Amino acid sequence: MEKEELQAIASQLKKPEGEKGIEMANMMHETNINMTLSSIRNLNISQGDKILELGHGNAAHLEYVMQQSTDLKYYGLEMSELMYGEARQINRNYVSQKQAFFSVYDGNTIPFLDATFDKIFTVNTLYFWQEPVKFLLEIYRVLNNKGIFSLTFAQESFMKKLPFTEFEFNLYDTEKAEKLISQTPFKIIDSETLTEKVKSKTGELVDREFTTLVLQKE
Repeated sequence: MEKEELQAIASQLKKPEGEKGIEMANMMHETNINMTLSSIRNLNISQGDKILELGHGNAAHLEYVMQQSTDLKYYGLEMSELMYGEARQINRNYVSQKQAFFSVYDGNTIPFLDATFDKIFTVNTLYFWQEPVKFLLEIYRVLNNKGIFSLTFAQESFMKKLPFTEFEFNLYDTEKAEKLISQTPFKIIDSETLTEKVKSKTGELVDREFTTLVLQKE
Protein backbone atom coordinates (compact mmCIF):
# COMPACT_ATOMS: atom_id res chain seq x y z
CA MET A 1 0.00 0.00 0.00
CA GLU A 2 1.11 3.53 -0.75
CA LYS A 3 1.84 5.93 2.11
CA GLU A 4 -1.17 8.06 1.07
CA GLU A 5 -3.52 5.07 1.30
CA LEU A 6 -2.23 4.16 4.76
CA GLN A 7 -2.61 7.75 5.93
CA ALA A 8 -6.18 7.77 4.58
CA ILE A 9 -7.02 4.60 6.57
CA ALA A 10 -5.53 6.10 9.76
CA SER A 11 -7.52 9.27 9.21
CA GLN A 12 -10.79 7.35 8.66
CA LEU A 13 -10.20 5.29 11.81
CA LYS A 14 -9.71 8.48 13.79
CA LYS A 15 -12.68 10.32 12.29
CA PRO A 16 -14.80 8.50 9.67
CA GLU A 17 -16.07 10.71 6.85
CA GLY A 18 -17.90 10.29 3.53
CA GLU A 19 -18.95 7.01 1.89
CA LYS A 20 -15.69 5.35 2.90
CA GLY A 21 -16.46 6.41 6.47
CA ILE A 22 -19.69 4.40 6.57
CA GLU A 23 -17.86 1.30 5.31
CA MET A 24 -15.14 1.92 7.90
CA ALA A 25 -17.72 2.30 10.69
CA ASN A 26 -19.41 -1.00 9.80
CA MET A 27 -16.02 -2.72 9.67
CA MET A 28 -14.97 -1.18 12.99
CA HIS A 29 -18.22 -2.27 14.65
CA GLU A 30 -17.63 -5.88 13.54
CA THR A 31 -13.93 -6.07 14.34
CA ASN A 32 -14.20 -4.23 17.67
CA ILE A 33 -17.37 -5.83 19.03
CA ASN A 34 -15.57 -8.09 21.56
CA MET A 35 -13.55 -5.13 22.81
CA THR A 36 -16.71 -3.04 23.12
CA LEU A 37 -18.64 -5.75 24.99
CA SER A 38 -15.68 -6.26 27.34
CA SER A 39 -15.55 -2.52 28.07
CA ILE A 40 -19.30 -2.44 28.81
CA ARG A 41 -19.21 -5.57 31.02
CA ASN A 42 -16.43 -4.07 33.12
CA LEU A 43 -18.63 -1.08 33.98
CA ASN A 44 -20.98 -3.23 36.11
CA ILE A 45 -23.92 -1.11 34.98
CA SER A 46 -26.74 -0.84 37.50
CA GLN A 47 -30.27 0.56 37.54
CA GLY A 48 -30.61 4.26 36.79
CA ASP A 49 -27.01 4.74 35.65
CA LYS A 50 -26.12 7.66 33.41
CA ILE A 51 -23.54 6.35 30.93
CA LEU A 52 -21.21 8.24 28.62
CA GLU A 53 -19.36 6.73 25.66
CA LEU A 54 -16.53 8.61 23.97
CA GLY A 55 -16.08 7.84 20.26
CA HIS A 56 -19.08 5.53 19.75
CA GLY A 57 -18.76 5.02 15.98
CA ASN A 58 -22.11 3.86 14.60
CA ALA A 59 -23.18 2.76 18.15
CA ALA A 60 -24.70 -0.47 16.83
CA HIS A 61 -23.81 -1.90 20.27
CA LEU A 62 -26.18 0.41 22.17
CA GLU A 63 -28.81 -2.29 22.56
CA TYR A 64 -26.29 -4.37 24.53
CA VAL A 65 -25.70 -1.40 26.88
CA MET A 66 -29.44 -0.99 27.41
CA GLN A 67 -29.85 -4.71 28.22
CA GLN A 68 -27.53 -4.39 31.23
CA SER A 69 -30.15 -2.85 33.53
CA THR A 70 -33.27 -0.68 33.66
CA ASP A 71 -33.88 3.05 33.62
CA LEU A 72 -30.55 3.78 31.91
CA LYS A 73 -29.60 6.98 30.11
CA TYR A 74 -26.86 6.78 27.47
CA TYR A 75 -24.92 9.76 26.11
CA GLY A 76 -22.58 9.41 23.13
CA LEU A 77 -19.90 11.86 22.02
CA GLU A 78 -18.24 11.65 18.60
CA MET A 79 -15.80 13.82 16.64
CA SER A 80 -17.28 12.56 13.36
CA GLU A 81 -20.50 14.24 12.14
CA LEU A 82 -21.04 11.17 9.97
CA MET A 83 -20.95 8.79 12.95
CA TYR A 84 -23.21 11.11 14.93
CA GLY A 85 -25.80 10.82 12.12
CA GLU A 86 -25.36 7.06 11.70
CA ALA A 87 -25.67 6.41 15.43
CA ARG A 88 -28.85 8.49 15.69
CA GLN A 89 -30.34 6.64 12.71
CA ILE A 90 -29.44 3.13 13.95
CA ASN A 91 -30.69 3.94 17.47
CA ARG A 92 -33.64 6.15 16.52
CA ASN A 93 -36.01 4.28 18.89
CA TYR A 94 -33.79 4.99 21.90
CA VAL A 95 -33.36 8.60 20.73
CA SER A 96 -37.11 9.16 20.33
CA GLN A 97 -37.75 7.61 23.76
CA LYS A 98 -35.18 9.99 25.24
CA GLN A 99 -32.99 7.13 26.48
CA ALA A 100 -30.06 7.93 24.18
CA PHE A 101 -28.53 11.32 23.40
CA PHE A 102 -25.81 11.87 20.81
CA SER A 103 -23.61 14.95 20.31
CA VAL A 104 -20.58 16.01 18.28
CA TYR A 105 -17.55 17.33 20.20
CA ASP A 106 -13.95 18.39 19.58
CA GLY A 107 -12.30 15.34 21.17
CA ASN A 108 -10.69 17.45 23.91
CA THR A 109 -13.37 19.12 26.05
CA ILE A 110 -16.32 17.08 27.34
CA PRO A 111 -19.39 19.35 27.12
CA PHE A 112 -21.04 18.29 30.39
CA LEU A 113 -21.11 19.58 33.95
CA ASP A 114 -18.95 18.14 36.74
CA ALA A 115 -20.10 14.81 38.22
CA THR A 116 -22.74 14.12 35.54
CA PHE A 117 -22.09 10.42 34.87
CA ASP A 118 -22.01 7.18 36.85
CA LYS A 119 -20.18 5.19 34.16
CA ILE A 120 -17.96 6.17 31.21
CA PHE A 121 -16.31 3.96 28.60
CA THR A 122 -14.25 4.28 25.45
CA VAL A 123 -12.87 1.71 23.01
CA ASN A 124 -9.92 2.26 20.67
CA THR A 125 -9.80 6.03 21.07
CA LEU A 126 -6.80 6.29 23.41
CA TYR A 127 -4.37 6.33 20.45
CA PHE A 128 -5.86 9.59 19.16
CA TRP A 129 -5.99 11.66 22.36
CA GLN A 130 -4.06 14.87 21.71
CA GLU A 131 -3.35 15.65 25.37
CA PRO A 132 -3.94 12.36 27.20
CA VAL A 133 -3.46 13.57 30.78
CA LYS A 134 -5.68 16.60 30.22
CA PHE A 135 -8.34 14.40 28.63
CA LEU A 136 -8.25 11.90 31.51
CA LEU A 137 -8.78 14.82 33.89
CA GLU A 138 -11.81 15.85 31.79
CA ILE A 139 -13.21 12.32 32.13
CA TYR A 140 -12.49 12.44 35.88
CA ARG A 141 -14.29 15.78 36.14
CA VAL A 142 -17.57 14.60 34.57
CA LEU A 143 -17.67 11.34 36.60
CA ASN A 144 -19.58 11.06 39.85
CA ASN A 145 -17.68 10.25 43.01
CA LYS A 146 -16.96 6.48 42.97
CA GLY A 147 -17.89 6.51 39.26
CA ILE A 148 -16.27 3.94 36.96
CA PHE A 149 -14.37 4.48 33.70
CA SER A 150 -13.54 1.56 31.36
CA LEU A 151 -10.60 2.28 29.06
CA THR A 152 -10.20 -0.39 26.35
CA PHE A 153 -7.33 -0.52 23.87
CA ALA A 154 -5.43 -3.02 21.73
CA GLN A 155 -1.90 -3.76 22.91
CA GLU A 156 1.00 -2.02 21.19
CA SER A 157 2.56 -5.39 20.25
CA PHE A 158 -0.46 -6.07 18.00
CA MET A 159 -1.08 -2.51 16.79
CA LYS A 160 2.45 -1.88 15.58
CA LYS A 161 2.07 -4.76 13.09
CA LEU A 162 -0.62 -2.73 11.30
CA PRO A 163 1.05 -0.55 8.66
CA PHE A 164 -1.32 2.44 9.05
CA THR A 165 -0.63 2.92 12.79
CA GLU A 166 2.54 4.88 12.08
CA PHE A 167 0.21 7.77 11.14
CA GLU A 168 -1.90 9.62 13.74
CA PHE A 169 -1.66 6.77 16.31
CA ASN A 170 0.07 6.82 19.71
CA LEU A 171 0.35 3.19 20.75
CA TYR A 172 0.13 1.86 24.31
CA ASP A 173 0.83 -1.28 26.26
CA THR A 174 -0.53 -1.78 29.77
CA GLU A 175 2.55 -0.30 31.43
CA LYS A 176 2.43 2.88 29.33
CA ALA A 177 -1.30 3.29 29.95
CA GLU A 178 -0.87 2.77 33.71
CA LYS A 179 1.93 5.35 33.76
CA LEU A 180 -0.37 7.82 32.03
CA ILE A 181 -3.17 7.16 34.53
CA SER A 182 -0.75 7.58 37.47
CA GLN A 183 -0.52 11.28 36.52
CA THR A 184 -4.22 11.70 37.43
CA PRO A 185 -6.25 11.10 40.62
CA PHE A 186 -7.86 7.97 39.08
CA LYS A 187 -7.38 4.67 40.88
CA ILE A 188 -7.04 1.48 38.81
CA ILE A 189 -9.36 -1.06 40.42
CA ASP A 190 -9.20 -3.84 37.81
CA SER A 191 -7.46 -4.87 34.62
CA GLU A 192 -8.51 -7.48 32.07
CA THR A 193 -6.44 -8.63 29.10
CA LEU A 194 -7.98 -10.95 26.52
CA THR A 195 -6.78 -12.43 23.24
CA GLU A 196 -9.07 -12.93 20.26
CA LYS A 197 -8.75 -14.00 16.65
CA VAL A 198 -9.43 -11.20 14.18
CA LYS A 199 -9.28 -11.09 10.41
CA SER A 200 -6.42 -9.04 9.03
CA LYS A 201 -6.85 -6.77 6.01
CA THR A 202 -5.44 -9.58 3.87
CA GLY A 203 -7.94 -12.09 5.21
CA GLU A 204 -5.92 -14.34 7.52
CA LEU A 205 -6.73 -14.78 11.22
CA VAL A 206 -4.34 -13.13 13.64
CA ASP A 207 -4.24 -12.91 17.45
CA ARG A 208 -5.20 -9.55 18.91
CA GLU A 209 -4.47 -8.88 22.55
CA PHE A 210 -6.56 -6.14 24.11
CA THR A 211 -6.87 -4.69 27.59
CA THR A 212 -9.57 -2.97 29.61
CA LEU A 213 -8.36 -0.90 32.54
CA VAL A 214 -11.12 -0.18 35.02
CA LEU A 215 -10.64 3.15 36.80
CA GLN A 216 -12.53 4.69 39.70
CA LYS A 217 -12.95 8.28 40.77
CA GLU A 218 -11.81 8.55 44.36
